This record gives sequence, C-alpha cells and structure tokens, in this order.
Amino acid sequence: MFHPRHSTRPAFSFPRAVPLLLGALSLLTVLAAATAGDAAAIETTGREAILLDADTGAVLLEKDADVPMPPASMSKLMTLYLVFERLKNGQLSLEDTLPVSDYAWEKGGFKSGSSTMALKPRTRAKVEDLLRGIIVQSGNDACIVFAEALAGSEADFAREMERKGQQIGLQNSHFRNATGWPDPEHRMTARDLATLALRIIRDFPEYYHYFAELEFTYNGIKQHNRNPLLYKNMGADGLKTGHTENAGYGLTASVKRNDRRLVLVVNGLESRKERAREPERLLEWGFRHFGNYALFKGGETVMDANVWLGSQGTVPLLIADDLVITLPRQARKNMKVVVRMAEPIPAPIAKGSQIATLVIKAPGTEDREIPLVAGGEVEQLGFVGRLGAALQYIVWGSSD
Repeated sequence: MFHPRHSTRPAFSFPRAVPLLLGALSLLTVLAAATAGDAAAIETTGREAILLDADTGAVLLEKDADVPMPPASMSKLMTLYLVFERLKNGQLSLEDTLPVSDYAWEKGGFKSGSSTMALKPRTRAKVEDLLRGIIVQSGNDACIVFAEALAGSEADFAREMERKGQQIGLQNSHFRNATGWPDPEHRMTARDLATLALRIIRDFPEYYHYFAELEFTYNGIKQHNRNPLLYKNMGADGLKTGHTENAGYGLTASVKRNDRRLVLVVNGLESRKERAREPERLLEWGFRHFGNYALFKGGETVMDANVWLGSQGTVPLLIADDLVITLPRQARKNMKVVVRMAEPIPAPIAKGSQIATLVIKAPGTEDREIPLVAGGEVEQLGFVGRLGAALQYIVWGSSD
C-alpha cells in the first residue's frame, strides 16, 4: 500500500535569498510575526509598554502590555478616530462649525484647570480647528464639543467609543468619557493603544498630517505640541501624550524612517523629562536591532511538489500573500526557510487548497508557519493510468 512520506525540504537559506529580498522591498501586504524574539531584549522604565513594527505587526518589546491602565489623554485617539470616520464618510466637513456649550467650556478646561484650546462658551468652532485643538493642544473642551455634537452627550459618545473600539479590535478598553478624564472604569491597555494608533495611520492617511503640527494658535493663545519626539529630528510624526497623577506620563508615538514605521506606547513614566528621553531610547533600539526582510511575493511559486497518481507529475506550491518578516539583525544570516508536507501529494488536487506549510526558523525567535496552496488543479489518473503508476512504484520505488 502506498504511504505518502512526511518531508521537510529547504526552500532557501538566507544567503541564497539575498537577490529575492532586494527585489521585493516594495511589498504592501505583509505577514505579522508573532514575536521578534528575546535575542535583543531591553528593559524600560515605563510601567506599561509595547513597541511594534507597523508593517509586519512584530512585537519588539512588551511590558504588561495587556494590563488595563489609565490612559489619560492618550484615549483622545479614540475620540479622534470617530471624528475622522465621520469626515471620511461625509457626515462632517472640516469647514463645519459646532456649538460650544457651557458644559464643554467648564468641564473642558476653563474652570477645571485641565488642558484646553481656550474655546469660548456659546460660540461655534470650526471642525478643523477643533481637531487641531485636540491633537496639538490636547483640548478637553474640543473633545466634549465633538461628543455633544456627534452623540448628544458625552456619556452617549463614550458608549459609541466603546462599541467602535470593539469593532476595530480593542480587546481590553473601556471608555467613560471623551477626554481621558480620571475615572476608575476608563481604561485601555498599551496593546490596544498601539492597535488604535495603527488604525488611525492606515484608515485615515488624509488626516494623519495633523499629528505632526508643532503649534496651534486659537483665540490668540499659542500652544505647542506636547509630543517631545516631534522636536528631535528622528522621523516622529505622531501621535498623543497623556498625563494624570494616577497614569503618570505617557506617550503613544510613531516614527517612520524610509519605508519602515515603528509604533510605541509607553505609560507610567515619572516626569516630562523621562517622557522625552525613554521613548526615544526605545525607538532607536528598535530601529537599530531589528530589520524587515521580504521573502516572497504573493502568488510566487516557492517550489514544486511531487504528485501521486495525478495527470501531472508535480504541482507548484504558492504563497498567497507577500511575505515580510521582522527579525533581530544578528539572526538573519542564520535564518532558514523550509517546506513541510506529506509528499508525494495524492491526486486529485484542487487549485488553491492548502497542501504544505512554509516554516521560517531563526535563532532566538519562534518558528513562523505560513500555509502554501496548490498553484493549479491536478486531476486523478484513470484506472489504467493509476494501475501503471502503481506497478511502476512497486518495481522501481519512488520516482525521486
């Protein structure tokens, strides 16, 4: 009786892959690596933190990244997401004006002593100014204006934040207001904040430029962006700071260099000075110690697999999507890519069916497994053909 043998065949080792890698650097669809490994671990003074590659999703660093924490003004990113969404679908325009209530004026900063863009009560403010007032000046008053205009009340808007957060993949976030004002039930995790930052960058590229503005003047009051990385000439272009007594000092940041972007969330820092220094250190470490490596283009043949009793002797193994991985730089030379399958593969074979697995191995990292699919349809031989192939196998054994 025929028994397919389980085999592992090398696809290539890293040195042989160099020409392929150089030819595939403009990939758009990528595979997320579960982790980039512990080979180049670093400690952080942040209470919670996560650093990830925006293109591959690889986590380069995490510390209590799934522990719910007070996000302070970093949760304003959720408020902004809902505003950007309405701008994109046409429910709002940058030129629209919205009313400023007494509640927004009082709760939003004037009487509470919190961050404000200096709105005046019972006036109207342009949507674009309100956006800049949140992003640059961290204005609580602007957040409440949006909440009341879009949902009727801040409480109803917070419930909408909760629903939308669940829809876009925030697994451990709960919102009780539009501003990040201290509330024991208003919580996010570092991982959720990173997810939210990535969604803003990807979903609303036409509005993302506001996060890089250094200053904004409203009602004659000039305020500067509180993101310290924007002033360091390091490629930073967003996103949001946060601070309360319980939260400590926090930052959700993004830095882009050439075609690579890293996203960092760090919270629980002790001072503004530390918030300026620690995120820069972590991001520089991420760019220095890790690299992105393009392995295959979507639809590319990885290798041919032998077929048993089929109208064709082989079938191409294809990778469905472009494949880019993040690795510690010192691990890339020893990276190995192999194909695991039960070969020969018995016919019939349906085009697009998974028949093998690509396995990527590198020192200090978890193995990555990517499905490989049949690049064509292979019909089963008729009775006479199957009989002849079986006799050939009995007489000569495997054809390879």
